[in-house]
Amino acid sequence: MKKDRHALILKLIEKNSISTQDELLEKLLDCGVNVTQATVSRDIKELKLIKRPSANGLYRYCVAENVPADEANSKYYNIFMQSVVLVDYAGNFCVVKCRPGTAQAACAALDSLNFEKIVATLAGDDTVFVLCRTEADAANTKDRMEKVLKA
Repeated sequence: MKKDRHALILKLIEKNSISTQDELLEKLLDCGVNVTQATVSRDIKELKLIKRPSANGLYRYCVAENVPADEANSKYYNIFMQSVVLVDYAGNFCVVKCRPGTAQAACAALDSLNFEKIVATLAGDDTVFVLCRTEADAANTKDRMEKVLKA
């Protein structure tokens, strides 16, 4: 039953722009699956669903792909993915532009992910500076961060 419900949830979020647990609960009920909000919440956590911006600018549930299965790391990846807007580099620095007020959380998540080739990080309100040893390291770090954002 749970396996079937999870499969249905994945199908529903793929075909519909679902942005809240209540919307997902309503879709499940429409499909004849009688569940509670608490069950939907657990299912979202077990499926490791995340919210990503859609084409219309609103957030919707989707499956986090290419994110490590390790539970602690997935939380850091989620924080990073939901905070960061843009990544660029110049010289041996990476610049990570974030939503206002989220740079420190993104920086702490980045530090916890132990990216290789990062010497130090510094966060403001909406920007994180990442110091790398070389320009090549900065370019590789930027590419890796962009892969995380596209997950």
